[in-house]
Amino acid sequence: MTAHSLTWRHALLALAVVAVWGTNFVVIKVALAHLPPLTFAALRFTFAFLPAAFFLKKPPVPWRNLAAYGVLIGLGQFGVLYIAMHGFISPGLASLVVQTQVFFTIGLSMWLNGERVRLFQVAALGLATIGLGVILTHTDASTTPIGLGLVLFAALSWSLGNLVQRASPGVSSLSYVVWASLFSIPPLVTLSFVMEGWPAIQHGLTHADAMTWVAVLWQSVGNTLFGYVAWGFLLARYPAATITPWALLVPVFGMGASAVLLAEPLPAWKIAAAVLVIGGLAINILGPMIWRPKAVAAA
Repeated sequence: MTAHSLTWRHALLALAVVAVWGTNFVVIKVALAHLPPLTFAALRFTFAFLPAAFFLKKPPVPWRNLAAYGVLIGLGQFGVLYIAMHGFISPGLASLVVQTQVFFTIGLSMWLNGERVRLFQVAALGLATIGLGVILTHTDASTTPIGLGLVLFAALSWSLGNLVQRASPGVSSLSYVVWASLFSIPPLVTLSFVMEGWPAIQHGLTHADAMTWVAVLWQSVGNTLFGYVAWGFLLARYPAATITPWALLVPVFGMGASAVLLAEPLPAWKIAAAVLVIGGLAINILGPMIWRPKAVAAA
C-alpha cells in the first residue's frame, strides 16, 4: 500500500461511510412520518450524547466552543433540515443541496482570513449555483422555495459549525461531537415545545413504531458515531486528498436511495441539477490537486 492508495478493506469502509451518510436522508423521512421535526432532532442528539458521554472524556476545548458548535449543528443544521424535509423538499434533493456547505465554508474562510479566491473555485461555485437555479425553477409539491431556502440555511449553519470546530484542532472528532451534542438538546427541546406543542410531541412518541426508533438510533449511532469514527480512522491513515473525494458520493447515494426506496422521481432536470452541483463540488475538491502541481512546476 502506498501513502495515497486505499487497501480494498479501507475502500469498502470509505464506501460504507458515504453510503450511510447518503441513505441517511431516506432514514430521516422514515422518522418524520411519526415524529415532529424538532422532537426528532432532540432525540437524535440525546442519544448521540448518552450513553457515549460516560465513556468519552470531554475534549480539552472551552465550553463556549462546544456550545456554539452544538447549537449550530443541532438546531441550525439538523433542526432546520428536518423541518425542510417535513413536506418542503424531497430527501434526494435535500441530500444534494445541503452539500453547498462546502461553498459557504470557503466563502466564510476567505472573508474571515482574507484568503484570495482561486479561478477553479469561481468555476465550481458557478456550476453549483446554476444547479440550484435549475432546482428553483422546477419547484413543485415536493420541492418548494421554502424548502430550498431552509436547506441552504442548514448548509450555512453546517459551514459555521465547521469553522467553530476548526478553532480547536487536534482533538478527537468523536468526543467533540458527543460532548457538543449536550448543547444541541436544550434549544431543540425548548423550540419543540414552543413550535410543535406537547400534544404533537406526545402523539409522535406514542405512535412511533419500531422503524421510527431504528431511524432515530441510525441517526445517532450510525450516522454520527460510526460515521465520525470511521472517517477519522481513514483521515488518520491517508492524506485528506485521498479521502475527501469520497464525499462526492454522498448525494449520489442520497438521490439513488430516495429514488429506489421512496420512489422519488428522477426527471431530467433533477439529474441535470445533480450533475451541475456535484460537478461544482468535484472541481472544488479536486482543484487543489490538479492546479497545485502546475504551480510548483512553473516555479
